[in-house]
Amino acid sequence: MRFRHADGTTVHLSYGTNVHDADDLGDIVALLDRYAAPVRERLGADRLGLGLWLPEPAATALARDPSEADRLRVELTARGLEVVTLNGFPYRHFHAPVVKRDVYLPDWSHPARLDYTRDLATVLSRLLPEGAVRGSVSTLPLGWRAFWSPAHRERALAHLDELGRDLTALARRHGRAVRVGFEPEPGCVVEGADEAVTHLSGLDAEAFGVCFDTCHLAVAFEEPADALDAWSGAGLPVVKVQASCALHADDPSDPATAAALASFAEPRFLHQTREVAADGGRIGCDDLDEALRPGALPGRGPWRVHFHVPLHASPAPPLRSTRPVLESALSALFVGERALTDHVEVETYTWSVLPPEQRPDGPDGLVAGIAAELDWARRRLTDLGLKEVSG
Repeated sequence: MRFRHADGTTVHLSYGTNVHDADDLGDIVALLDRYAAPVRERLGADRLGLGLWLPEPAATALARDPSEADRLRVELTARGLEVVTLNGFPYRHFHAPVVKRDVYLPDWSHPARLDYTRDLATVLSRLLPEGAVRGSVSTLPLGWRAFWSPAHRERALAHLDELGRDLTALARRHGRAVRVGFEPEPGCVVEGADEAVTHLSGLDAEAFGVCFDTCHLAVAFEEPADALDAWSGAGLPVVKVQASCALHADDPSDPATAAALASFAEPRFLHQTREVAADGGRIGCDDLDEALRPGALPGRGPWRVHFHVPLHASPAPPLRSTRPVLESALSALFVGERALTDHVEVETYTWSVLPPEQRPDGPDGLVAGIAAELDWARRRLTDLGLKEVSG
């Protein structure tokens, strides 16, 4: 779906397909028919954007054979679908039984991350639809902090320097830029707004910027307007925003709240948990099950948990979502004389690991849930003054 800001910017709304398990081009085309096209039809939209996740083998194959990338674009167009952004964070096996910290590998110190991201940019340059000014690729925030060292940073900067040259050449060749956005996340080298300024300032703003994940920002207890001001001051553009909500617990010391939180502890994904300390600092655990162990965290202040919960549906009390943070972020991005980004991706990849009573009932239930999230985002953007446009 496309929207027009008052400044003339076309804003593309999509949903992230990393919610689906797809390993190769055949799987990807199949998910278009099973999920994406039915979501579009349910919304009554003439066009639906996908924040496409291409695992490394699929990205490599498509980059090496341009005719296959062109075929994918034809398949998308035939179903009323378009791609302006790719999710380049997970490398592969995102739907393995246990993912956890493996999602941060390879990090930006490894040449495989450079090769993968270069391939994604190459593929996206062939998938971009008419009317799209540019493309975007989101990527991990350099790496997980425990895996990082000065030597890792030196190698990462060398890889980013090489990628910057490749992105510049790609833009010249195709006439439209593809930018890479680093996605701050708790526990990573680039954890929040300040770390983004520290580690990413000085990169070519024509090629690099920030992927603004509103769940991650909320977990860090940061304010959207403050983060945007910091990035703007450092010359870091918002390449894309991932519209997402975290899990919020007002009183984690309450037994009923603790029990409700325990229902979200699961083995596949990492669910970083943060609390505001008495001195105003942030304390936390790397995963929810760790945080729930007696004495792991004080539990005297609210907790926020890195668990992407549906945008439109609040968790059952006593828990709630950080939807107000998402609403504030969208207002800060789009209320004003100019839009601060043009790519919005709804990214709730955790539908399959929600507590059993909250999971969608089969593929049709997932289609309905994704459509409801997109409808919430559509209504929020129009409430902010953006006009939905066709074509």
